[in-house]
Amino acid sequence: MKQLTIILFLFICVQMKAQEKEIAIKEVTQTSYNYIDTFYKVDTTLAYKSVHKDLRKVGWWYDSKKSSYSDALEMPFEALINLAKKWNVKGGQANASSPRIVEVLEVSDKIAVTKVTAVWGIDYLNMVHTADGWKIINIVWQSKPKFSLNE
Repeated sequence: MKQLTIILFLFICVQMKAQEKEIAIKEVTQTSYNYIDTFYKVDTTLAYKSVHKDLRKVGWWYDSKKSSYSDALEMPFEALINLAKKWNVKGGQANASSPRIVEVLEVSDKIAVTKVTAVWGIDYLNMVHTADGWKIINIVWQSKPKFSLNE
């Protein structure tokens, strides 16, 4: 009886860990979609829900006229909100057929990393699990790449 109780306890612990992991993956994925939809749907409530106020976002835009990338472009949280309010307000930047891809690269109990592909290019999102849920705290992005390891 004692052995059965121990085995049952271990089984329950393993199941709880697996369930906790699946929930985290689902929440991290949704946080990533919220980031894309902040811009696509011009919905800043999604940013307030999913982006940490201490955000550090840096990226590079390719200028085809100059055949080179921009210098590093920094964007703190408030600048992200301001851009999201106007970027697709007329619907000309993104629509229902625009790329909206999330790849979960890593999820642990405290941090996570995803790659999102959107109409503007690719972003790597670093997240932290807070009392308010998963929050994007760092973003590194670039405009559409000429090549990628997985392409």
